[in-house]
Amino acid sequence: MEITGLISALVIGVVVGGLGRLVVPGRQRISMLMTLLVGIAAALVGTFAASVLGVSDTGGVDWVEAALQVGLAGVGVTALTRSRAHQYR
Repeated sequence: MEITGLISALVIGVVVGGLGRLVVPGRQRISMLMTLLVGIAAALVGTFAASVLGVSDTGGVDWVEAALQVGLAGVGVTALTRSRAHQYR
């Protein structure tokens, strides 16, 4: 992987992770680093899922791929928030 690919993955991870936090209601007690990691993972898995579904290469903005990424980030943020809530009970 080239350095530009790594930087773009980080930027997309921040955006996707932030949007994932926005779609989850309530307060999330996870760090920004965890949000970044969830966003990067969701971006990678969402891109893979979009390519499997055949919707990753469209003319223009790939809305289905973006929706998959944000949805997966929301699931990841929710899972981490719930696991941390159970740790402190």
